[in-house]
Amino acid sequence: MSMDIKQSIQNGKTVLGIELGSTRIKAVLIGEDNTPIASGSHDWENSYVNNIWTYSVEEIWKGIQDSYQKMASHVNSQYGISLKKIGAVGFSGMMHGYMAFDKNEELLVPFRTWRNNITEQAATELTKLFQYNIPQRWSIAHLYQAILNKEEHVSDISFLTTLAGYVHWKLTGQKVLGVGEASGVFPIDLDTKKFNQKMVGQFNELTESRNLGWQLESILPEVLVAGDNAGTLTEEGAKLLDVTGELEAGIPLCPPEGDAGTGMVATNSVAKRTGNVSAGTSAFAMVVLEKDLSKVHTEIDLVTTPTGNLVAMAHSNNCTSDLNAWIGLFDQFTKASGMNVDMDTLYGTLFNQALQGDPDGGGLLSYGYLSGEHMTHFEEGRPLFVRTSESNFNLANFMRTHLMTAFGAMKIGMDILIKEEGVQLDEILGHGGVFKTKGVGQKVLAGALNVPVSVMETAGEGGAWGMALLGSYMINKADNETLDDYLNEKVFAGQSVETVTPEAEDVAGFEQFIERYKKGLAIERAAVENL
Repeated sequence: MSMDIKQSIQNGKTVLGIELGSTRIKAVLIGEDNTPIASGSHDWENSYVNNIWTYSVEEIWKGIQDSYQKMASHVNSQYGISLKKIGAVGFSGMMHGYMAFDKNEELLVPFRTWRNNITEQAATELTKLFQYNIPQRWSIAHLYQAILNKEEHVSDISFLTTLAGYVHWKLTGQKVLGVGEASGVFPIDLDTKKFNQKMVGQFNELTESRNLGWQLESILPEVLVAGDNAGTLTEEGAKLLDVTGELEAGIPLCPPEGDAGTGMVATNSVAKRTGNVSAGTSAFAMVVLEKDLSKVHTEIDLVTTPTGNLVAMAHSNNCTSDLNAWIGLFDQFTKASGMNVDMDTLYGTLFNQALQGDPDGGGLLSYGYLSGEHMTHFEEGRPLFVRTSESNFNLANFMRTHLMTAFGAMKIGMDILIKEEGVQLDEILGHGGVFKTKGVGQKVLAGALNVPVSVMETAGEGGAWGMALLGSYMINKADNETLDDYLNEKVFAGQSVETVTPEAEDVAGFEQFIERYKKGLAIERAAVENL
């Protein structure tokens, strides 16, 4: 087997995906069968400088070079060859944010990441103007807020892009974005798969009196879709990526994408009527829609798949942190009692207890709001556990309640889609820590959404692998082969998938729980205001 892989590497039949996440930059090299053969990663943290969450340009390149170098060393130690040729490369990054450059290609202000909630006025005004939800973290909200703030740099902007777009531009000279990443910059026209021209015009009219010296279309990148060629690695780009100088220039790059899009690819949920839920510290549900929503919902973000299909995103800031803290308490108890129980066993035991609980959690209520929760309109949070004297207070209900509440805020967003907008879903793919204990998180989520929930064995591979798959699709696709077909037939065909279908009593129980959850928000409000 390793001989075949060695030949693939020598013949440049591999594909490299690099994703710049908020805490880690990861490089994954895949072989001809689309499975990972080498990887490398670099940990980093954002800095809070002058009231802005940012990463410096030096840190960006240091992190990319380090993760690339570790991956290349992995290739060398495993297969005894140095990496010179690669079939294709692709970059993805945290979506949204603001990187503005002048005509000399200099960064005008430090990179403003998606974490900055400093654009409320801009986001509200643009949502009203476009009749389309513009969240605070979107690039256009950052740009318009800078205009409203009369920031000096605005008139010097020659090019505006995202983190992934910036890296791609420096390596290829091409000012482009994949449509999924672009959909977090400015709304996309679903027919043309480009920025919405009507809204671009509205923005130009809105800012006309400010004499900025540019029109919006002149500073935005070009939008490409999955499968398009997005340029090649230049001589300078090759030296920037591989500081040892081994890597050859001329490698094709696929369109740079956002971490939402790579997550969809890595979970094989880019087809209409599918979706995925990523559940860890926060919970993201992404649903690929068949048509536009009937009206603007500020709780729902709209982005697209890497092929330009509309995706509704219900995002909650809080998911498993409070649940993990309670399990930490049980861990302390077992240690204090002289028992040596490892964390996997502890999680497995406690999660399985939840399956013995009453369908509605026995009248218990909790909120795992360690931070604010925009879905339910809280700027700050207070983790709470509440019961009445009539509640059925036992371990099974305690665990079940904490698992249900982990999906509570996200369910409120999903109910808007499923109940108000009539969105149809065939299946949801679950990935993230909450699904590690077999069948438990799946069963709770299936009850919450009344949709079958599947978990795949590769769910842990993550966004860098998803990015590599987009590169593989670009160079290996057959004529007219869609990304959906490519993933189904060439990547996920042999995957073992475990599916849990919703049970009527779980669905009814979760409905009872969510009514209690909504009524109890007044208790959470009082805690935030008084504690």
